[in-house]
Amino acid sequence: MSVRLNEDKELVKMLREGLKAKDGYCPCRIERIPENKCMCEEFRRQIADPEFEGYCHCRLYYKEKD
Repeated sequence: MSVRLNEDKELVKMLREGLKAKDGYCPCRIERIPENKCMCEEFRRQIADPEFEGYCHCRLYYKEKD
């Protein structure tokens, strides 16, 4: 299993700017709660799932199965 950044460099740049503006909270989510702090709880659960392969909610990260 590995986690990598999205290959779209412009998207990554935009999302990182959003993260900075929201103090590390997912720019795609409204609530500033601990569960939405990047790397969000939803994606951490997906990483733990051996069957999951895909992007996090905002598409910044991609989990690959080996």
